[in-house]
Amino acid sequence: MGLKEDFEEYAQKAKTLPAGTSNDNKLELYGLYKQATVGPVNTDRPGMFSMAEGAKWDAWKAVEGKSKDEAMSDYITKVKQLLEESKA
Repeated sequence: MGLKEDFEEYAQKAKTLPAGTSNDNKLELYGLYKQATVGPVNTDRPGMFSMAEGAKWDAWKAVEGKSKDEAMSDYITKVKQLLEESKA
């Protein structure tokens, strides 16, 4: 399987992460997912009253320098790590 197929598989697996997955980990996954699928941030940062949307935007902005392939690879690695931790 290629990187794109693996990425799509792990994007599905990410939906099975336990409810107790930390917001930091969820935000990291969100940023990597957006970078892998959209590329660099292409919107203005939401206003201060949209705290959740602002946090998502910040997470995406934090990985802006990664290529789409690099973001896909990092996303897969992070989902694997979180799934392993949830089994422990």
